[in-house]
Amino acid sequence: MKLEDLEVYKLSREISRLIWEEYEKLNWQDKKVMGDQWISAIDSIGANIAEGFGRFHYLDKNKFNYNARGSLLESIYWTHVLFERKRIPMETHKILLEGLESLHHKLNNYIRTTKEQVNPRN
Repeated sequence: MKLEDLEVYKLSREISRLIWEEYEKLNWQDKKVMGDQWISAIDSIGANIAEGFGRFHYLDKNKFNYNARGSLLESIYWTHVLFERKRIPMETHKILLEGLESLHHKLNNYIRTTKEQVNPRN
């Protein structure tokens, strides 16, 4: 399997694209205060999945997957903050959160699957 075929990776890239579209609409100050951290967090999800995918041992793989999950939760935080500060509209907030929650679920399953490749349940 190639990285580009991995569902959790594809979803992380799609959400990153959607958040970038919203980031570009922010003014300079909002980008500096909140937006740059939002973009950094969302891009870190896919980057960590990719790095973990290239590792051999499942513990090493999941170390990066756990980092991705932390960045995912940070992305959710910034999505809420930007909405609360009226920087993104309600419909966008809803769409982004649905995508992030779906990604969270898929990432948790991917972490579990990675563990089970070495330690299958009986």
